[in-house]
Amino acid sequence: MRRRIGYVAQGGSTWDESTAREELVLQARMYGIGKADAHARSTRALASFQLTEYADRKCRTYSGGQRRRVDIALGIIHEPKIVFLDEPTTGLDPQSRAHMWDEIRRLRSEGMTVFITTHYLDEADALCDRIAIMDNGEVVAEGTPAELKREISGDVVLVGLDAGTTGRAAELLDGEPYVNKLETVDDGGLRLYVDEGATAIPQVLRRVDQGGLTLRSIELHRPSLDDVFLTKTGRSLRES
Repeated sequence: MRRRIGYVAQGGSTWDESTAREELVLQARMYGIGKADAHARSTRALASFQLTEYADRKCRTYSGGQRRRVDIALGIIHEPKIVFLDEPTTGLDPQSRAHMWDEIRRLRSEGMTVFITTHYLDEADALCDRIAIMDNGEVVAEGTPAELKREISGDVVLVGLDAGTTGRAAELLDGEPYVNKLETVDDGGLRLYVDEGATAIPQVLRRVDQGGLTLRSIELHRPSLDDVFLTKTGRSLRES
């Protein structure tokens, strides 16, 4: 089973004084791969992850994105059927993160099964065929991104209010027939779950105005995986 599984830890695996080529050859040899084949595989991996230019430089000279690509190359040098990536893009700049997404998509397109643990729900939405949301060690939701978002019916309306008026607005709007669920948000305001945002917004504006309150902003968006997480766990991912 170990020969069929690859693992890339969140903390990284590269050694400052080694080169990427040395790391890859050593990792392949540790899986019992012959010396010639280990060198051939390292060359292919360096090319696949666009590391050939840096292959014989010390890892301490690499950027965070380059080191992370070496980490993933180390995890798949033995050509596993399944690879586990633990927080693969944590700490990367946007460009490196986008490149890492491309590499993960490439592995999947080549037939490898990829398991990702991530705190970035946009990453899960973009990359994963199936998602499991865990809370306190238990799976609280599982399905495709589309299935999970469909579980939260309708639209989400975010209402921004002046400080100190959120409670009064909640009293006005809670129980209105077009509001399925109402929640307060951290920065002051309300999150309303409605069937049809386009028809709910005029009614929200009218009700708030009738109550003599001032609206700072109002936004409409489709449910996201953040909304799914919030619904399933009762808090935002940041609060967890």
